[in-house]
Amino acid sequence: MVNILTGESSTDLFGGDVPPQVKHLVEEARQAESPERALALLWTAQVCAPECPSLYYLLYKFHARHADFEQAELAALKGLEVAAEQAQLPDDWQRVTLDMADFQSPGPARFWLFTLKALAFIRMRKKDPEAARLYLNKVMELDPDGGTGAGVIDALLKGSGQ
Repeated sequence: MVNILTGESSTDLFGGDVPPQVKHLVEEARQAESPERALALLWTAQVCAPECPSLYYLLYKFHARHADFEQAELAALKGLEVAAEQAQLPDDWQRVTLDMADFQSPGPARFWLFTLKALAFIRMRKKDPEAARLYLNKVMELDPDGGTGAGVIDALLKGSGQ
C-alpha cells in the first residue's frame, strides 16, 4: 500500500486540506496498491483542484521518493506558483524578500518557502548543485532561524563539495 499522507497525524496534509470534491481521490491514492494508480489519482485531483497546495506537495514528494526528479520538479514549480499567488508574492522567487510575508506561520507563504526548499533538494538530486545552492540561499535568507530544516540540504551540498 502507498503511504502519501504526511503531517502531525496520519491524516494531516502539508499545505492544508484538500477540497471536498477531490478528497476521495486522495483517499483512493492513499489506498492504491501501485504507485502508478496513486499518481494517476493524485494528478487527477490536481487537475480538478489546481489551486490546492497540498496536492502539489503530495505529488512532488511522491515523485521524489520514486526518484522521478523531472516530475517532482514540475509539481514543485507548479506548487510554488500557486503558493506565490495565494501569498501575494512575486512570480520571480528571487525577488521575494523577508518583509513580503510571514514565512513562519502556517499558510501559503510558509508552504511556498518549504516548496523552495524542496526545489533545492530536487536540483541537488538532479546533480545541479548551482541551482540547488541558489534555491537554498533564498530559503536561508527568508528563514534565518532554520525552521524549514534547510540546514540538512546545506550540509549535504557542502559534503558533496558544493
